[in-house]
Amino acid sequence: MSSWASLRLGWRGSMTRSRRASSGPSRQRHSPGSPSNTLRARARCGLRCLLREASLLMTFCLGMRCEEGLLAIADTRITSGTELSTAKKISIHQYENHSMFILTSGLRSIRDKALTYFEERLQESSGELKKMYMAANVLAEELRRVRREDLHWLMEGGLFFDLHCIFGGQLEGDDQHRLYLIYPEGNWVEVRTGAPYVIIGESRYGKPILDRVWRHDQSLFEALRVGLLSFDATRTSASDVDYPVDAVLYRQGSFQMQEARFDEEALTPLQRYWQGAMQHAVAGATPTVQPLYDALNIAPAAHTHFWDNSAG
Repeated sequence: MSSWASLRLGWRGSMTRSRRASSGPSRQRHSPGSPSNTLRARARCGLRCLLREASLLMTFCLGMRCEEGLLAIADTRITSGTELSTAKKISIHQYENHSMFILTSGLRSIRDKALTYFEERLQESSGELKKMYMAANVLAEELRRVRREDLHWLMEGGLFFDLHCIFGGQLEGDDQHRLYLIYPEGNWVEVRTGAPYVIIGESRYGKPILDRVWRHDQSLFEALRVGLLSFDATRTSASDVDYPVDAVLYRQGSFQMQEARFDEEALTPLQRYWQGAMQHAVAGATPTVQPLYDALNIAPAAHTHFWDNSAG
């Protein structure tokens, strides 16, 4: 069972037990400001935070920016309770000199509704949208629209409006390609050269290699290389992220998206190479670690008890 399913079942079970325990004529009432109600409110808030975090970790979506263009990478694993399936998390919106992609993490139902509204707005106002920030504002408006329509019912079911978007591309009025991170509330930030990538979903495992290696002045080829290694690090350690991988490439000024899907067979040679390279690198660190180990091996431990206030 996935982490999301386990958390959600545990939450529903605790709520059911709570309702059963509080039913009947002998139910004890507490004032809104009583300590017991305060503790209950904090517990509910903590559970909601855990559930929201779990739902966000069930995906890997990466957007990368360099001088040459943009690269988007996303896994295709969909987790719904105990059910696993495969579906695209990247959508491409292409017409005339307007090229855009959207990557999403969060509830699939919110994503589908928001993108339907967004596509409708594009058809209605395509001639009015000249720059990417204008399109980002339209997407943000549709996110807020879905939030107004569905938030109450989502919360009734113990769910959250948790849709994050990576939005990239170039419109005819843009002097260069743009990349944005759009939050569930509809506010957005532009991904710039100082930090030329953004991950939504599970970011803990794939972020370190990007922080160490990726720079804005590198090429799209190098972006794909490190981006796929970032995905591999995530897939290795996160059970809710898996093959196949969708990748979208956009070259500056081309107004044309290029797309491919890579399955496990296609990526296994890279995974095996990287596994061997890391093992070789760890073994190669022996000369630098040896003096540290020797110092540790001969140093007597200081026997300090936790109640010893004299310890520094």
